Amino acid sequence: MSTMSSLAIAFSGPSNSGKTTLIVKVANVLKKKYSLAIVKHDPGDKAHFDTEGKDSWKFSQTGAEVVVASPTKTTLLSQREKSIDEIIEMLGDFDILLVEGLKTLPLPRLSVFRNSLEEDYFPMSNALAIDESINLDDYEIPKHLEILDLNNIDSIVEWILKNAKKVR
Repeated sequence: MSTMSSLAIAFSGPSNSGKTTLIVKVANVLKKKYSLAIVKHDPGDKAHFDTEGKDSWKFSQTGAEVVVASPTKTTLLSQREKSIDEIIEMLGDFDILLVEGLKTLPLPRLSVFRNSLEEDYFPMSNALAIDESINLDDYEIPKHLEILDLNNIDSIVEWILKNAKKVR
């Protein structure tokens, strides 16, 4: 593993734009050289990690912070919202943190689009990852935005390594 400091980059984009797919592809390339962490924002509180009726579920129903420790993984079931700094602290050592969502975080941000661009993402973005379904001539693209090919994972990884922000 490299001894670089911890870096972070964020991904945004509308539902079904391909954010998760892109993050998985990027992670599969980066994991060959770097240790990774991924944080996903779940604004609608839709994700479920615990099975009703199991011990860990019963514990989490008490409102306590629950940690399930096994030989291969450690799962924290927290009942509290955590700041990104608290999350970074909890994650321990990693080289690169990939964040899905959390638009207000001041991180370098790659916004992912297919079929159409949503201009309200432009001010918070540093680059756009798009495919051939988007005709750039239809839009006024601000000068500060780099345009990346959604299907060229190597160039996206290169952009991430160049632009990710030191978070500790």
